Amino acid sequence: MLGVARRRLGCGGFSSSMLGQTLERIRLSNSILPRSFASAAKEITVRDALNSALDEEMSADSKVILMGEEVGEYQGAYKISKGLLDKYGPERVIDTPITEAGFTGIGVGAAYYGLRPVIEFMTFNFSLQAIDHIINSAAKSNYMSAGQISVPIVFRGPNGAAAGVGAQHSQCFASWYATCPGLKVLCPYSAEDARGLLKAAIRDPDPVVFLENELMYGESFPVSDEVLDSSFCLPIGKAKIEREGKDVTITAFSKMVGYALKAAEILSKEGISAEVINLRSIRPLDRATINSSVRKTNRLVTVEEGFPQHGVGAEICTSVVEESFEYLDAPVERIAGADVPMPYAANLERMAVPQVEDIVRAAKRTCYRSVPMAATA
Repeated sequence: MLGVARRRLGCGGFSSSMLGQTLERIRLSNSILPRSFASAAKEITVRDALNSALDEEMSADSKVILMGEEVGEYQGAYKISKGLLDKYGPERVIDTPITEAGFTGIGVGAAYYGLRPVIEFMTFNFSLQAIDHIINSAAKSNYMSAGQISVPIVFRGPNGAAAGVGAQHSQCFASWYATCPGLKVLCPYSAEDARGLLKAAIRDPDPVVFLENELMYGESFPVSDEVLDSSFCLPIGKAKIEREGKDVTITAFSKMVGYALKAAEILSKEGISAEVINLRSIRPLDRATINSSVRKTNRLVTVEEGFPQHGVGAEICTSVVEESFEYLDAPVERIAGADVPMPYAANLERMAVPQVEDIVRAAKRTCYRSVPMAATA
């Protein structure tokens, strides 16, 4: 900037003293203004966070391979695998036919023999074609072999509702796979989550179901230098308190964490201090962090996109009732998707998934700031 000032002032006929005074004013103004280009954290998208995690783990371990539809030549349906085929070649970045049962079975077999496959589903709804391999072949093998066979494999791809893709493309599989012993189930929200949890999943000796969200791929988040370090890794089974509070605990995962944070901001303007917990890991579930928070706030609201029956929220509620019932000052509130197949029409689709205002109303009910739902029925 000073160089530009010198060039511009130099052709204007200014005296050297005037030039010096002008440059000094520029220097002082720069010292007062925040220098975001130098001091602020770098922002990266969730897409780039996943791509960099894959790249670094493939570079660090030649046993890591990527398989799935369009992961190679097309660079990934959502461009998560951009650049990896050129860097690692077709033997490690493998384009497959449209046959989830086939390439998932091959991936599980490769894991039996010591490779570390990352299996990408174009959407996790398609994992139903391969669920026998995920559960019967991957999740159970270590137990059934008395520990002789480990299955270091990651099943990853977009999960939950996107936009206008109908019922057969909009399910949340968090509770589905979390019911199965032998699987670990991770749900990242931010770029930090995506990088740290995917690295942890690839390094883990057990099968991991890694549930991303299509609508979050393009979202940008600030990350620290620590997060960008190639050694960065997040622990599996540990939740993160995204926002501290004292009046009500809100648990959420994946895209719903952002909704919970927006709800907490609205609640704060009404004098309600909400603590927002980003679960990150659905199995194992960080019950200790959840119960510790509830024992502080005495209230709980769970948020998820999936169906309410047998959902993640139901498990959290049970955990709190079992371990912290005497601390509760209000009934637990569950916010979930509607108990119907996802509508295609945009207006009905919005009604079928949780919204920020739903979380706000539930939190206010637990704090006795509004009429309970049962009283209006």
